[in-house]
Amino acid sequence: MESPFFDYVILPLLILLARIVDVSMDTVRVILIAKGYRNYAPVVGFFQSLVWVITISRVMVNLENWMTYIGYAGGFALGTYIGMRIEAKLALGHELIRVITRADADDLTKNLRSSGYPVTFVKGKGREGEVGILYIILQRKGMEKVINIIKQFNPKAFYTVEDMRFVSNGSYMPRSRKLLRRRAQTR
Repeated sequence: MESPFFDYVILPLLILLARIVDVSMDTVRVILIAKGYRNYAPVVGFFQSLVWVITISRVMVNLENWMTYIGYAGGFALGTYIGMRIEAKLALGHELIRVITRADADDLTKNLRSSGYPVTFVKGKGREGEVGILYIILQRKGMEKVINIIKQFNPKAFYTVEDMRFVSNGSYMPRSRKLLRRRAQTR
């Protein structure tokens, strides 16, 4: 396997790919820790560090080959990007969406509740008068749908999204449509 083609093309590509795997796993591991999935993080960390040790040993054996440095650095950059994309697809954890509106929020509240999202409505005073404040706690996977409902029923509403590390009571999570229909039939 000692050839210029292997040394300057294949080996740097293998290092690049291994580094993508390593850094992607590391990004996911850090996010698992931050989101409170502490049982999975050590498993991911084991395989991530194993890939890293193998990769760095190949770079160290080939210190005179500058292409391995390019593969190593490029793999880090791509691995960070791919790790973030993987985490976005996993959409782990819970979010709090806070909606502040000056318009009547009844239609928005009813629609969110009929879609299965728990909504807490509070009246408050803003700089320009009375406002309605809606609190919606949901799994991160449903965030895009809720934001679309907000934009549809109250496009001028101000909203913020906060990452939640822990939710104490799962009964506040969105209900499935099947459960909502069953409850409506029993009433």
